[in-house]
Amino acid sequence: MSDTTVRLNPNLYSSSVSLDPPPVEVQEREPAAPHSTSGRKRRTRKVWIDIDNSPHVPFFRPIVNELRKQGFEVELTGRDIYQVCELLKFFDLPCKVIGRGYGKNKVLKVLGNCLRAVQLIPTASRFRADLAISHGSRAQVLASKLLGIPTVLMHDYEHSTKTGFLEADWTFMPDVIPSNAMSSRADMVCKYPGLKEDVYVPQFVPDFSGLSSLGISQDQIIVTLRPPATEAHYHNPEAEQLFAEVLRFMSEDPRVRGIVLPRNQRQGDQLRKDWADLISDGCLIIPSSPLDGLNLVWFSDLMVSGGGTMNREAAALGVPVYSVFRGKIGAVDKYLAENGRLILLESVKDVRSKVILAQRNRPSRPDCGDRPALQTIINNITSILEKKCLANGKTSR
Repeated sequence: MSDTTVRLNPNLYSSSVSLDPPPVEVQEREPAAPHSTSGRKRRTRKVWIDIDNSPHVPFFRPIVNELRKQGFEVELTGRDIYQVCELLKFFDLPCKVIGRGYGKNKVLKVLGNCLRAVQLIPTASRFRADLAISHGSRAQVLASKLLGIPTVLMHDYEHSTKTGFLEADWTFMPDVIPSNAMSSRADMVCKYPGLKEDVYVPQFVPDFSGLSSLGISQDQIIVTLRPPATEAHYHNPEAEQLFAEVLRFMSEDPRVRGIVLPRNQRQGDQLRKDWADLISDGCLIIPSSPLDGLNLVWFSDLMVSGGGTMNREAAALGVPVYSVFRGKIGAVDKYLAENGRLILLESVKDVRSKVILAQRNRPSRPDCGDRPALQTIINNITSILEKKCLANGKTSR
């Protein structure tokens, strides 16, 4: 095995598939001091969070902060896949990086998850967590089962939650998803209002300086583009055809500037090869330095994506968003589509009949309103820990 360093990828979107390195330490902070009352020292409750994919970095950031404010000790582990390491540095989030990705081969994915579970065990054993939390980390669920640690599995796409013979003790999900879609035990399902993105969008502060460095002015039509996840098990090649048609359509309007955010280096190289003419003309831009994805979406006039977090970020920010995703449509996307917050492109004809290339009337900052998703999640976590504590006859925190 070779040593691995946490590196900055030029466009914040990278992945690699290779033998797993030893764990990488990323500036571990001291945990919050435990609370005590009545002169009696109380045991600090410990929470282990595993960051399994890039969207989980901004998602878990406010959750970690809230748990630490309440006196919980939090241990973070992460997987070196796509842009996880880059985003951990970008958001200054201390984390121990363990394991990598294994591409789209299903057999390698299964073996890789088993290997990573074994690699997680030493860190989990030392930390002795009271609760393990992730947003779909199968490796953490397996490692926790072996160590007897209660688990919380969060998810917002019901068609990618299967963990084989394993099931987490509790499942957290948006309230628009049916309870039986992700767990066989409805009494162990905790729901939160709104979207996963509502957890961190309320903390967002717009800053146009990142886009001005790309040579883009606010009088142009800015389109953020996220290609389909070609390595995902649910990928449908039709999505690539729709994405290509979107690029051709927007290239016909000289006012449009498209900013493409590849999912990994391989995809970025292919885009540069396939769309070299549009890139040389300045119609299409692949950023060469890190960008805050949420900030980019906010200053865009519209978003076109192959599905996933950035679609829902746009919906959470009130930005027009078009999805070229052609896998099984989840309950969250169905809900957004039914409420006019997401437009599904299902054919090549839809691209030209549904996509509107126009500037939007952008307010100075998003109207986040009342979004209790974060507090609901924190309340559920603390409730689980309190019940566990009482069941074990221990003093909480």
